[in-house]
Amino acid sequence: MKTIPLILMGCGGVGRQLLQHIVSCRSLHAKLGVHLRVVGVSDSKSLVVASDAKQKELDDNLLTEVCRVKSDGSSLSKVNGVGECQTFSNSESRTEVLGIASLLGKSTGLALVDCSASSETVGVLKQGVDLGCCIVLANKKPLTSTLEDYDKLVSHPRFIRHESTVGAGLPVISSINRMISSGDPIHRIVGSLSGTLGYVMSEVEDGKPLSQVVKSAKSLGYTEPDPRDDLSGMDVARKALILARLLGRRIELSSIRIESLYPEEMGPSKMSVEDFLNGGLVKLDNNIEERVRKASLNGNVLRYVCVIEGTRCEVGIQELTKNSALGRLKGSDNVLEIYTRCYSEQPLVIQGAGAGNDTTAAGVLADILDIQDLFP
Repeated sequence: MKTIPLILMGCGGVGRQLLQHIVSCRSLHAKLGVHLRVVGVSDSKSLVVASDAKQKELDDNLLTEVCRVKSDGSSLSKVNGVGECQTFSNSESRTEVLGIASLLGKSTGLALVDCSASSETVGVLKQGVDLGCCIVLANKKPLTSTLEDYDKLVSHPRFIRHESTVGAGLPVISSINRMISSGDPIHRIVGSLSGTLGYVMSEVEDGKPLSQVVKSAKSLGYTEPDPRDDLSGMDVARKALILARLLGRRIELSSIRIESLYPEEMGPSKMSVEDFLNGGLVKLDNNIEERVRKASLNGNVLRYVCVIEGTRCEVGIQELTKNSALGRLKGSDNVLEIYTRCYSEQPLVIQGAGAGNDTTAAGVLADILDIQDLFP
């Protein structure tokens, strides 16, 4: 039986779902000859680790309790009375994680799994690389940090997996890596990489006001608590940067041209969420309605996409033909078109659910299992 020890950083929706997947897949993994040994779980305030990280693990009862506590909105410091574990405060957790990484990294192997949405994990991940750890990411921020940070994280390509940073569980990163490895040059990528914005653009195409669509998306749980986090385009820009860097582009996030769907004067620092939803949002209806009308007259539709081509890397609204894969997009699916030498006339199209805790966690789990050959 091959054992993969791991520490999970981030116990929000994706992190909890990952733990539930690990517990529920025990019999399946046993048939595959693999055991995932969770030795630690952290949130922004606390770290829970096995009493003996070299030999023991957080058992399934404790992992279930972790999920329950976090679902109730409490800190991991509230986890107690189940199994053998130790709890550390946020100020102590970095030292403890690196201690475990030093103990296990080069001897038995250790996966540092980042399902947080924080940029504060970058330092630990970089040191983990030096300690021989494998890095598995759902968090986009480490790979969209400075080029110096990026270069460090990807310095040992076999030891990093980050499929879930773009397209959740869709095979985007692996497909691009296969093309690069095969010598089939990628010269253009166009993608709708936000389930929220995909839903919004396909709904306004049907004649619904933007303000109504955004409110509906929020009530359906498609948007962040502040919809401007989606409407700003920053999430798509981070995904575009990850893809661009994968293609060898030496660029920073600030290099990407980003079209926000709201003006600066409606930003979070100028207007509350309530004011934006109740007064600001409706002021955006006419502009989008007019753009939809003009696109329709040209026989086209509007989609919020990323475009990577040559030195160009931008995200924003584009007019696209109705019969293209992106033009046919409805709802919250992600769609990516990849143009290469082999796929020059008809692009490789990757489409499917590109968001959701369950889908993203499944992608992370697949990435963890994919590194098993690196472990003794």
